[in-house]
Amino acid sequence: MVEVRVPATSANMGPGFDCLGIAVNMYNRFIVEEIEEGLIFEGCDDKFKNEDNLIYRAMKKCFEKIGYKPTGLKIKIESEIPVSRGLGSSAACVIGGVVCANELAGRVLNNQQLLDLAVEVEGHPDNINPAFCGGMTVSISEGEEVVYNKVNIKEGIKFCALIPNFTLSTEKARAVLPKNVDYKQGIYNIGRTALLISALNNGDFHLLKFACKDKLHEDYRAQLIENFYPVKEQCEKLNCLGVFLSGAGPTIMVMLKEEDNDFTKNIQKFLNTLKNKWTVKELKIENQGVIVNREAELTKCS
Repeated sequence: MVEVRVPATSANMGPGFDCLGIAVNMYNRFIVEEIEEGLIFEGCDDKFKNEDNLIYRAMKKCFEKIGYKPTGLKIKIESEIPVSRGLGSSAACVIGGVVCANELAGRVLNNQQLLDLAVEVEGHPDNINPAFCGGMTVSISEGEEVVYNKVNIKEGIKFCALIPNFTLSTEKARAVLPKNVDYKQGIYNIGRTALLISALNNGDFHLLKFACKDKLHEDYRAQLIENFYPVKEQCEKLNCLGVFLSGAGPTIMVMLKEEDNDFTKNIQKFLNTLKNKWTVKELKIENQGVIVNREAELTKCS
């Protein structure tokens, strides 16, 4: 039996479209064991209890790469990360799947191979790398290889997720994006992406309100998220450091000073006036990434 814990992630981070992501302290746990035969799921809806389950598909991909054939599998899921909310639920499932499979097969693949495989399954690295390695990462794909680097963030900042009770699929959020962007828009985002990394690294948090602005995806996806702009404007009125669409949405992520104890209750009051129900959750940066617990042995994958 193997147990794997994977953190939630928030990708794009304002101007860092498809390249920036950060892990936060919300988790999915996957407990997997090889059984005599069959495929058994626990802890998920009946519609996911089949071979199309993303965790199983990731495991199967890993088994095929290694050349290992399990007799049967029992997969138990303990989930904190909401599905289709822009908090990396699919990335968590993919990482949970490939890491569990690798453990059951005898730890054949190294971390780089696991990362490359997970990105192959997921399709993009921005959620995969922070979920696997922890912290904030910059990720690119160079051919078939995933290249990433971690960003050191000064102490004094925390995050707050505003999570609505409606979902938004990544496919639908991708469909509204333009096929081409203006040259000036590209320059706009490049500068702010550099500023975002620099401000977080140096602790110049007052610059985040400028650095979080985006021209590549947020305005297009905002039309799919009811009350996106009123919520964002209210966050700014409440003196947040920065606010951005988390991943493809619909969750809105807010950056706050660590000592700010008023934002959460005040934004919840505002959200309570809206049609849809919103959950407010304060979060910290998760620096450990995926954790493997096998027969009382704790292993950090980083």
